[in-house]
Amino acid sequence: MADFIQVTPDFAVAGQLTEADFARAKAAGFRAVVNNRPDNEAPGQMTSADARRAAEAAGLAYFDLPVTGSTLRDGVAAAQAAFGAADGPVLAYCRTGTRSISLWALTQAGKRPADEIIGLGRAAGYDLSALRPALGARQG
Repeated sequence: MADFIQVTPDFAVAGQLTEADFARAKAAGFRAVVNNRPDNEAPGQMTSADARRAAEAAGLAYFDLPVTGSTLRDGVAAAQAAFGAADGPVLAYCRTGTRSISLWALTQAGKRPADEIIGLGRAAGYDLSALRPALGARQG
């Protein structure tokens, strides 16, 4: 079972989900799940098709937005669209949660001060300081 790490009231991250985690996510109040893992990234990971079935069976909206370190910034527009389409709190997952929170952080650039975004990441256990240039110079 994956730990759900709350970043804001409307956003949390997790490592790889299992089928049972989708029902747990629904019970925890999430309305949508965003999968940031490419299929076949690691042996034994749930495929996007299986994750979609598990999400839909649990009554969750599902968004497949696979990104890697090198394609992270290319995923920002799609992530903004997914977060905007979600009708409530979102749980995003990848292998460890790092890509998911980094992608979320990039969607927050210009909406929140960089120090706030980095601080929310730090409180959740992630160091987002390397993203500071992309988050803008706006300070909190």
